[in-house]
Amino acid sequence: MSISIKRTGKLSQGSVKLLVYGQAGAGKTTLIKTLPDPIVLSAEAGLLSIQDADLPYIEINTMEDLHKAYTWVTTDPAANEFKSIAIDSISEIAEVVLAYEMSRNKDGRAAYGELNRVMADIIRSFRNIPDKHVYMSAKLEKSQDEMGRMLYSPSMPGKTLSQQLPYFFDEVLALRVEKDADGSTQRALMTDSDGLWSAKDRSGKLDAWEAPNLGDVIEKIGGAR
Repeated sequence: MSISIKRTGKLSQGSVKLLVYGQAGAGKTTLIKTLPDPIVLSAEAGLLSIQDADLPYIEINTMEDLHKAYTWVTTDPAANEFKSIAIDSISEIAEVVLAYEMSRNKDGRAAYGELNRVMADIIRSFRNIPDKHVYMSAKLEKSQDEMGRMLYSPSMPGKTLSQQLPYFFDEVLALRVEKDADGSTQRALMTDSDGLWSAKDRSGKLDAWEAPNLGDVIEKIGGAR
């Protein structure tokens, strides 16, 4: 039996897949402007923050819209001009899927079960698109642990899906908005968990805090810009 043995040192990070979550108004949509040559798949009515960039986008209102968009970005030569795919937001995409499954299933538990299965397929499908950076934004989930501490993580409809989402990505970043000692508002990407905010950087190339520029983050990881 012939087997091919490879070495991890030769792995290429040509395309980077990122999940970024944060509170409403933190600037998750604005981050899209910092991606290399993006096409936006928008399930939210919140693109005014990037109106000045005049970026191309596809509206996602139904499951059919989503399937058509995926087929287009993966097969149409016209999509080759885009280096990045921005899904804004994956939380809203999941709401579209849940509404569809609820219309087909009278049993709510069955609908949520299908939601988990379908969303896992959708996330993997987009994440695995070769030669394109993929950015997915997500809403913020707040919960309390047994010690009463407030915990922050990406939000999806259904507890199971919320817990599973970070495992699909090597890069899970929290977009934090905080005030500094002078009272000025500062925005930054948190790349490592502090026990309260969920975050991870499997590349090991990012600082604990990065400026909110995805192009710089991608380049630092080793992706093509």
